[in-house]
Amino acid sequence: MNETLILTLLTVITAATPLVYAAIGELVVERSGVLNLGVEGMMLVGAVCAFATAHYTGAASAGIIAGILSGMLMAGLFGFLTLTLQSSQVATGLALTIFGVGVSALIGQPLVGVAYEGLHAFDIPFLSDIPLLGRLLFSHDILVYGSFALVAAVALFLNHSRAGLVLRSVGDSHDAAHALGIKVLRVRYLATLFGGACAGLGGAYLSMVYTPMWVENMSSGRGWIALALVVFAVWQPGRLLLGAYLFGGISILQLHGQALGINVPSQLMSMLPYLTTIVVLVLMSRDRGRIRRNAPASIGRAFHPTT
Repeated sequence: MNETLILTLLTVITAATPLVYAAIGELVVERSGVLNLGVEGMMLVGAVCAFATAHYTGAASAGIIAGILSGMLMAGLFGFLTLTLQSSQVATGLALTIFGVGVSALIGQPLVGVAYEGLHAFDIPFLSDIPLLGRLLFSHDILVYGSFALVAAVALFLNHSRAGLVLRSVGDSHDAAHALGIKVLRVRYLATLFGGACAGLGGAYLSMVYTPMWVENMSSGRGWIALALVVFAVWQPGRLLLGAYLFGGISILQLHGQALGINVPSQLMSMLPYLTTIVVLVLMSRDRGRIRRNAPASIGRAFHPTT
């Protein structure tokens, strides 16, 4: 029983990790006042570029870097269109997702069905020997450890650094921040590129660890779930981590339910993560006061510099 429980929890961790990366990046983007709905497209491009690079070079590190850079490239395109050319953030984000779906399918066409050995987990000495908790917390690949470190770093950055205060001020009132001499567009560009890097890294985890092969549209809506997680967490990194593991657990529930022979249509089980997303957003929308207190006031609004 303990072995089954451990294996289930380990699977939940791997399912949640790409959500953590994509959502924490989007959280930083939104705290700067930018709404990027292209997370799904950035994840797909990051996934295919990471897998292709790792496959052709044989270096996992090169694949991870390729995933990050490709996500940043997509985010840079979004930033140029929305921050420089002042296009609609909502429409551009949706277009970015559609673009990412098509580009990733085109790049990955020769790689369909090609397997990859994946990243190897490594044990942290002594800590991994702790009964139960050792395997759960200290026997993972580098990207799982990196996801925890990234959430902690973002929390410290936003709440305990001058740069984080600047970013939050831009998200809350870009006009006031501009009046104080803050380079609003520079801050938003940097935040957008960071979000793209995280989305690309989440995609890289999908193709190199979670399902170590390239499959067209393999993100399966995780980019949209990441967007919902930011709202669920009311723009707080700690809550976001908990939410990612909640949704990761629900994603795994469908697989274990089918394995246990639960007499529920498989299509309904596959819908569970997305149904949960809708229910959570409906429940969150009822507490408008909390959302108003935590949501960046300038989110989605274009900034028009006067000088």
